[in-house]
Amino acid sequence: MNINEKISNKINQLTEEIINCQESDGAWRLCFESGTMTDAYLLIILRILEYEEEKLIKRLYRRLINTQQTNGAWILYDDEEGNLSATVEAYTALLYSGYVSQSDENMKKAETFIVEHGGLEKVHVSTKFMLALNNLYPWPKFFPLPLYLLNIPKFLPVHFNKFSAYVRAHLSPILILGHKKFAIKNDWTPDLSHLLTRRKKGRKRKGLFSRLSPFHFLTKKAMGKAESYMLERIEDDGTLYSYASATFYMVYAMLALGYRPNSPYILHAIEGLKSLLFHQSEDSHLQNSPSTIWDTALLSYALQESGIPIDTPVIQSSAKFLHSVQQTVKKEGSTHTPGGWGFSVTNTSNPDIDDTQAALRVISQFALHQSEYRKSWNLGVNWLMSMQNDDGGWGAFERNQYKSFIGLFPIENFKDTAIDPSTADLTGRTLEFFGNYVNVSTLHPRIQLAVDWLCKHQEQNGSWYGRWGVSYIYGTWAAVTGLRAVGVETAHPSIQKARNWLLSIQRADGGWGESCISDIEKKYVPLPFSTIVQTSWALDALISTAEYSTQEIESGIHFLTKERDESERSVTYPTGAGLPGHFYINYHSYHLIWPLLTLSHYRNKYLNGAI
Repeated sequence: MNINEKISNKINQLTEEIINCQESDGAWRLCFESGTMTDAYLLIILRILEYEEEKLIKRLYRRLINTQQTNGAWILYDDEEGNLSATVEAYTALLYSGYVSQSDENMKKAETFIVEHGGLEKVHVSTKFMLALNNLYPWPKFFPLPLYLLNIPKFLPVHFNKFSAYVRAHLSPILILGHKKFAIKNDWTPDLSHLLTRRKKGRKRKGLFSRLSPFHFLTKKAMGKAESYMLERIEDDGTLYSYASATFYMVYAMLALGYRPNSPYILHAIEGLKSLLFHQSEDSHLQNSPSTIWDTALLSYALQESGIPIDTPVIQSSAKFLHSVQQTVKKEGSTHTPGGWGFSVTNTSNPDIDDTQAALRVISQFALHQSEYRKSWNLGVNWLMSMQNDDGGWGAFERNQYKSFIGLFPIENFKDTAIDPSTADLTGRTLEFFGNYVNVSTLHPRIQLAVDWLCKHQEQNGSWYGRWGVSYIYGTWAAVTGLRAVGVETAHPSIQKARNWLLSIQRADGGWGESCISDIEKKYVPLPFSTIVQTSWALDALISTAEYSTQEIESGIHFLTKERDESERSVTYPTGAGLPGHFYINYHSYHLIWPLLTLSHYRNKYLNGAI
């Protein structure tokens, strides 16, 4: 079978699989799979609230048991020996479940791993926070995020509103909990003292900021602001901003404020969390924020790129679905003007750049002929352009939220979440959209500003770091395809450096593979195997730079067209990034989207679109 036949067969196989898993409303609902943190926290909170949810607790217990490694640890990605924080979270939740004992062989293995790697003292700050909430770890002598962030003047660079939207959603309950040093326990609460490598003292002393402010009315005012911020941003499903992680904190904050476990707010929040569950055979996984809009937009876009006409039901229904979930009305508490799309269906007040450009791709052809889509298109394009930062790039959620105040807060990973700076992946993908769908080029001053930003932020070796994917392959793909779409020539030094870098890291099997460790070390770290997704990204970038196919491109195409089982690590390795070293995502849609796009682009460019 020649390469043309292989490509044709693979494209047909992928399109058929995608079409077959579309749901009746036009959306795709595939799993947003991360580590076990969300599963562990849901199990714990169900026990703390003492709800009658035994069937669900058993399913969460099975998810935790089924993902434990032979050395007793839990991991976030395949090439990790074990992740200390994930192991502590899973171990703790299993003890809460009541279905294991500390003396079980698998639990002893986990205990050994935890102690050998530093014990509870060495876990991530967010894990310590959850342990402290459940009376399993002492609160620090002073909490580094004072409640009074809500009271200080707005012009100061450390004001609450200067944080990214994602952080504010988590920060409002965190400020309440940190100020109160809240902790809760009941008969389900285990003893984790054996996991402390050095004895910690009790939490007797008040925090620094509490001692500095004797004014009760200031505390009451700030507490009221934090509570109002939460309540105003509860989505229709009961979750806070549609994030499971933020919703956990909100439930604990409500308990700290005196809400009872049977409060309508808390009952609704738990129902909302349950609605985020993805059920698989005998176990269940709690998605931190289902990727329905993201998956639907990218899958429909990939089908259109593969040649599926827009008048077919699969494209018509997906466009109709996306049109229905555009955020066209400013919701109370939202800082955004209308026009964007969010990540999840229940996310109604926090649109983002990536989902907006992805959704706009899908409705672009419809906007040419139908007034309702034209109105939606204009609103979305204007919103997207308005979100460009003054430095020329685009961030994820907000505009110009990249001020340098991070050093004031000595908190692990804070720099990765607290601000929302321009990134190469978002800037590149937005440029690619404007170039290919709005038909603008570097002649437009704002497009040239974005090009200048990308060129300025290219790494010395020719790559770009990608914030929301793993990692340098992702950023480089987005930057290169974006630059090419707005008219930057292949001979441009930035394009040539990027091309040479991609070729230099191609593996012997023709593919590309990058470790999640790159995200932690902030330098490219190769995998010992290639992945479908990263190979697709690298190839797509190379195709955009090559007038004719090359031996390296052909080798990559052969890798993509091979038959493989969906359980293989080349398919399941997490290539979505959330929080360096702590949160990675295996999008169950990605092994369908990206090879279909790349193979379609290869065929359309080198085979004249022939099937």
